[in-house]
Amino acid sequence: MRSLEGEFGESTNAIRLELNKFEEAGMLKADVEGNKKLYQANTKHPLFEDIHNIIKKYIGIDRVIEQIIGKVGQLEKVYLIGDYAKGIDGGIIDFLLVGNQFNHEYIANMTGIAEKKIDRKIRFLFMEPTEFVGQVPTAEAGLLLWQS
Repeated sequence: MRSLEGEFGESTNAIRLELNKFEEAGMLKADVEGNKKLYQANTKHPLFEDIHNIIKKYIGIDRVIEQIIGKVGQLEKVYLIGDYAKGIDGGIIDFLLVGNQFNHEYIANMTGIAEKKIDRKIRFLFMEPTEFVGQVPTAEAGLLLWQS
């Protein structure tokens, strides 16, 4: 909440009240771990897909995905990880690509084009499905954007 306080210029109490409203509306799910309350989007909420698409369009992720999906290799899943997955615009968009036989040259070329279009740096982490099996993306590593 402290980071949100600085980002929004609001008190932690005001932010907590708004988060509670989103939770009551069913848009957020919350878990308590010790003395911390952890929030995440409720992907089963009827408005989740619409809000998710608006956010992707706002930060340009939809354009990045459209440009690279077809020719990157045998892609199974794309996750948004890092700062953007936490809701922080750090200027660098990190993706986790799960699949096989990645066309790294094509990805590098398309990344350069996409970075110019959205005015942000883009980084990729590549993982084969066998490496990914059993791993559950954490809040740091996990907003599923696309899957085959």
